[in-house]
Amino acid sequence: MISVIIPTYNRACFLSETIQSVLDQDYFHDNAKDTRFELLVIDDGSTDETAEIVRFFGEKVNYFYQPHQGVSAARNQGLRLTSGNFVAFLDSDDLWKPNKIRTQMSFMDAFRRTMVCYTEEVWIRNGILVNPKKKHQKYSGWIFDKVLPLCLLSLSSALFRREVFDVIGDFDEKMPACEDYDLGIRLAHRFPIHLIDSPLIVKRGGHADQLSRQFWGMDRFRVYALEKALQLDLSPDQETMVRNELVKKCQVLIQGFRKRKKHREEKLYADLAQKYQPNREET
Repeated sequence: MISVIIPTYNRACFLSETIQSVLDQDYFHDNAKDTRFELLVIDDGSTDETAEIVRFFGEKVNYFYQPHQGVSAARNQGLRLTSGNFVAFLDSDDLWKPNKIRTQMSFMDAFRRTMVCYTEEVWIRNGILVNPKKKHQKYSGWIFDKVLPLCLLSLSSALFRREVFDVIGDFDEKMPACEDYDLGIRLAHRFPIHLIDSPLIVKRGGHADQLSRQFWGMDRFRVYALEKALQLDLSPDQETMVRNELVKKCQVLIQGFRKRKKHREEKLYADLAQKYQPNREET
């Protein structure tokens, strides 16, 4: 069983195409395979036509409505309500190419110890194809050091064995954004993350309701995630990596708050930067 979870909030304009891209997966229509899948849309309090869009697909889609709690709560609800031994998430503005699940399941079948794999992406911004920057290059294997500077794990591209979440936990509902960055750190700490070097999803961006455009100073949430990471069972080298990245992100925030004359916040992150300097003995 493959469980597909789509969290959504007021994205009726994208949702129909997103759902259809799941239903069009060739893996789900291969009669030679004993394949079962479930598709669950978690509506996180939408006030637009989301319910009507989902209703159009009938029994092909399971629909669950909850009061608005944020994307982490929606994904966690999906994990509770689904039962597949493989789990895939799809953001409600993204699309899967028809061979996405088939390619990943072939990889997982060939390498039975693989717990998670992800793919390359096509990026569309405001309807225009754009190329990812060098810093967005994806890596394969034990990539803990690679996920600290920025989020490399696009959840829409990933396929997980469900037991992954028994080991690393679920999404942090305290985080209004960068929850995928936090999950990626915990994931890369415990498991190798395998890259399938083919662009099997389309990420559509540029619209005003993206979380990255709703919050200034996204590094605030990354600092929180990095502080959490220091509570993991890190090697000395890993702890140094986390501390270095934490200080870098604090320095970016310090400059930003200084420009905005927010001196209390500037001091807060200056104190954190001092606290987490590598090789500094804890007091």
